Amino acid sequence: MLDEDELQALADDIRDLGQLQPIVLDSSGRILDGRNRLRACELAEVEPEYITYSGTNPSAYTLSVNLRRRSLSKGQAAMIAAKACSAAEHDPRSETERSARSVSEQAGVSLGRIGQANTVLRYTPQLVDSVIAGTVGIDEAYQTAREKKAQADSAEAQLARLRDEDPALADRVIEGELTLQGAWAERKARIEEDIRQRRVATQLLCEVVPSLAQVRGSQTFALYDSEFAPPGRAVTREVIAHAATALDEMASVWNERDLP
Repeated sequence: MLDEDELQALADDIRDLGQLQPIVLDSSGRILDGRNRLRACELAEVEPEYITYSGTNPSAYTLSVNLRRRSLSKGQAAMIAAKACSAAEHDPRSETERSARSVSEQAGVSLGRIGQANTVLRYTPQLVDSVIAGTVGIDEAYQTAREKKAQADSAEAQLARLRDEDPALADRVIEGELTLQGAWAERKARIEEDIRQRRVATQLLCEVVPSLAQVRGSQTFALYDSEFAPPGRAVTREVIAHAATALDEMASVWNERDLP
């Protein structure tokens, strides 16, 4: 929209010379072109004149007439074109057509600029209006968008890897219970705890089982004397039964894991 002084000047012109260009509506009565003229007619207290657009692509029409009318840089034009086509509803064309060659032709800018604008629109939408206003250049915004895109691609790859390694943690990230960074920290903690437990278990078994195997066929069992047993470490029939069960369980696990 024009600022107040410009609107007032347009209103004065319409009051003196009449409305030289009609306001263009679509078939539903929405304004495709002429919002400033409508406001100026209201200020001038002049009944506005309308026509209805009869073409098949109202979005392209609006884009074309507004880009031709305004003095814009190629970056601004590309950004406006990308934003307009992103917001277009019920467009029968494919997404590729809307975002590439046809948009380039409508806006009068290169495919490369349209590609940059689409990247900005997708990854740094907060910069779109600044580019359109001319306060941020398209190249600067595109560089920021590329960095965001790289971060997003990295995050997607990390989430895919997490889903393979720990689906439950990945689900918590998707549901918003955990950040991706927090999930990986928890994953790392779980791995470290698993390593610690395996190390402790291995050391215990390596201390107990080989020693037990060494006394097989010796007189050690016949020489056992409970009087010399350390406090709390006496060998009883119950302890022997538990040990036998433990060895059976150990043999089963070794077979399952195909360990030597």
